[in-house]
Amino acid sequence: MIEPDRTEWQVRCAFNAFCKRVLKNEAINIFNERQQRQAKEMTFSDLTPQEENQLFTLDKQYEGEEGQYFQVAGKEITPKLLAEAMRTLPKEKRITVLLYYFFNLSDVEISQLLDIPRSTVQYRRTSSFERLKRFLEEHADEWDD
Repeated sequence: MIEPDRTEWQVRCAFNAFCKRVLKNEAINIFNERQQRQAKEMTFSDLTPQEENQLFTLDKQYEGEEGQYFQVAGKEITPKLLAEAMRTLPKEKRITVLLYYFFNLSDVEISQLLDIPRSTVQYRRTSSFERLKRFLEEHADEWDD
């Protein structure tokens, strides 16, 4: 085998030492960053109740604040009125309406999920819509929060 001349060997050794030094320093930096991060981190079980409450917020849009309503065809529809209208539906119709309008499932997907014919899903949905419409028309003016 041909031995490299002295300068080429010195360059290789210098480059090798440089690479080892860079890797060692990177490992030290990563270790130090991890130590600093762990010093700042805290588990959820270590939080006080006040600190826990700072981690989330509640949407107060539908808590019955005054002035929260929809104006439709001259009638005021409040979120509470809409919720009460949904409560008047039988359970199976309410589930169908929620899956269709709020979870964006098709009639076919709902029929597979509930193991019922697709035509039943469509009937439940359309009859529920008519029932909700009738309830809202009758109670929109007299409902008070």
